[in-house]
Amino acid sequence: MKRHGRAYVEASKSVDKTKAYTPEEAVKLVKSLSNRKFDETVEVALNLNVDTTKSDQQVRSSFTLPHGTGKTKRILVVTKTKAEEAKKAGADFVGAEDMIEKITKENWFDFDSMVATPEMMVELGKIGKVLGPKGLMPNPKTGTVTTNVEAAIENIKKGMVEYRADSNGNVHAIVGKVSFDENKLTENLVAFVKDVIKNKPTGVKGVFIKNISISSTMGPGVKLDITSF
Repeated sequence: MKRHGRAYVEASKSVDKTKAYTPEEAVKLVKSLSNRKFDETVEVALNLNVDTTKSDQQVRSSFTLPHGTGKTKRILVVTKTKAEEAKKAGADFVGAEDMIEKITKENWFDFDSMVATPEMMVELGKIGKVLGPKGLMPNPKTGTVTTNVEAAIENIKKGMVEYRADSNGNVHAIVGKVSFDENKLTENLVAFVKDVIKNKPTGVKGVFIKNISISSTMGPGVKLDITSF
């Protein structure tokens, strides 16, 4: 059983476990409970009523938060055809087979997001088992496999978050920083959850979202009222 520190335990006492908070209430509470010396990330967690073993119940997409994530992402673009476009758009690293070799031989992962042009996907597929678990494998559904490299880089820099349901139907995503204004953090949260709802798979019948909660990096979870969305 995981043991929590004194600060976490004390903060937990301020959360009513029997209550489902509105987004505004939850954001205000999460911000008030953050007393760390660094700017904590705020994350939303959703538990969905999906069976990810079925092809018509997959949940995977990307969404650009209205007010960004508060994080600066390092972007790698793997391409043979759009290298100059990628460099001009502000990619941190650009290459083709040389980048794939660097990842394979040096276990190099000094980047947060990867964008690829279609012609590189056969080669990238060979290291999918390495990239996949880290959430770095480019995918057309998230807009990271594209010929419009400039737009992909722009979206990532604006605050695009990629998300997918894991084998237990859980979705996790960053919605901002504790330092964000309450209204902006709430708007990010609501917009993200609505995007997940919009992408409800056709194979899911009945209730789609079972639980939603938000928390800061070191703070306790705060349950949200699903009907607020």
